[in-house]
Amino acid sequence: MHPAAERLWKLVPKLGQDTIATAVDRFKGVVPPPPPLPDADRAARLFIGPVNYAGQGYQWGRAAESTGRVSARNYVHDGNNLLLYPADYTVSWRTTEHSRAWQRAMADTLAEHYTHVLIEACYPILGGMFSGDMRRQISLMRNAGLKVAFVGHGTDVRLPSLHAQLDEWSYFRDADWIDPALVEPVVAANLQLIADTKAPVFVSTAGLLLDLPDAQFLGVIIDPDRWANDAPLLERERIKVVHAPTNPIPKGTPYVAPVAQKLHDEGLIEYVELRGIPNHEMPAVFADADVVLDQFRSGDYGVAACEVMASGRIVLAHVSDQVRDEVASHAGMPLPIHETTLENVEATLRDIVARRDHYRELARKGPEFVRRLHSGEFSRDVLMQHFLEA
Repeated sequence: MHPAAERLWKLVPKLGQDTIATAVDRFKGVVPPPPPLPDADRAARLFIGPVNYAGQGYQWGRAAESTGRVSARNYVHDGNNLLLYPADYTVSWRTTEHSRAWQRAMADTLAEHYTHVLIEACYPILGGMFSGDMRRQISLMRNAGLKVAFVGHGTDVRLPSLHAQLDEWSYFRDADWIDPALVEPVVAANLQLIADTKAPVFVSTAGLLLDLPDAQFLGVIIDPDRWANDAPLLERERIKVVHAPTNPIPKGTPYVAPVAQKLHDEGLIEYVELRGIPNHEMPAVFADADVVLDQFRSGDYGVAACEVMASGRIVLAHVSDQVRDEVASHAGMPLPIHETTLENVEATLRDIVARRDHYRELARKGPEFVRRLHSGEFSRDVLMQHFLEA
């Protein structure tokens, strides 16, 4: 929306916005799909939404269902799923925000057919109902007998001031990506919401335990078999280095790309930078790489790093000691990601070229680590113990 139009739109009362938006949908022939139903014969019926970042809502649902005691459905706004990750139910943001009929149908479906709701990233699970007031939405669901929990994905619960204080490479130490002063009150409000509701809370990555120390580490999930390959590693004279940032600034792209390009121009490596590749094409991308530059400003790791490890490739990223200690305690082995900062990317790449056998051994450990912690079994057990069978 044009900024001037957006300013005018915000002056319209919520009822007026809803009326206009639903009229536009009717004119376009948009018919919101009915809310999804779980299998009624399962004791626990779990609803997850509404962001499905990196397909994780869908994956957590499948993990819970693997017990045979849970039926799970996830949903996502289509604008949050541009890379086309799997989802059980997709609906437009305009529908969730402005269709009161959809909101009532979703609330009724949850009350009548589900037992548990897992809210992702502190987004309103019932869209624009009560003008998006999460406390009122949660009260409505609890009054209907539903058990509610939260899962934090990243910047929704990562407090900028704390992150900047603890990590010298933090993307919150400047405003190149987003002004930390704008993010701080939003995250603080999310953390207060979680505290006030006293609901169970999970985090997708271990670094978020700094912001939510009472949360359970849930972990991200991938399918290891989908990423497995037998392509040789570090056999080419010019090793192939890939960087595929979804968000270049917080990933550290402006810092690492010039370094990689310099070594490419030297003839030491072949550097390839990719943008907007659908997830279903990435297994082939990683199988053809030797090294993947992941992220360097969060101190954490997520889905992409797991996919690279499962591919048996070398992951370079900055991961804090706190994260490494936490995941090692669950996996029973160290995280096989070589610690790399914005200062030593060049030295590390040169070292990989010089000591190939050392890094082949590190990459060899990646698939086993992923199977232990990120294949679904660990996340399933955490959900069952701390929410679904609590």
